[in-house]
Amino acid sequence: MKVSDILRIKGSTLYTSNPDESLISALGLMAERDIGSLVIMEHGELVGMLTVRELTQVLVKTGGNISKTIVRTAMDDHPLTCTMETDMDEVRRMMLDRHARYMPVMDKRMLMGVISFHDVARAVVDSQNFENKMLKAYIHDWPEGSAPDESPKL
Repeated sequence: MKVSDILRIKGSTLYTSNPDESLISALGLMAERDIGSLVIMEHGELVGMLTVRELTQVLVKTGGNISKTIVRTAMDDHPLTCTMETDMDEVRRMMLDRHARYMPVMDKRMLMGVISFHDVARAVVDSQNFENKMLKAYIHDWPEGSAPDESPKL
């Protein structure tokens, strides 16, 4: 399974912010849309990610006073990225290694979408459920009078 499979199912709705936008405004958008991350774009290019993790860190650092803070000071300016062709096993490894919950999907310099750890976990569970159904159907249709380790009697 590839990242493109997840985006095809999930869709590619993106929520973005500008690095010079106020952090409180970005936080408001995240709360309004019930999302855990924003892609930070500048001049049409990905320049960072803002997630709950970065927000938590800046809230602690500023004692909760973020009224004059801009997104640029809080964002991760070197986010982990993948491509549409990246294999899901590789994505899981990358996300686990970097403790990343969100990953922008790029096609060269074009942002194609964002996948989350939740999206990856759902894809794995859906894939396993499909395989289980196929195996159960195969076993259910096994010819009567023969064990699975024997060839069917004709």
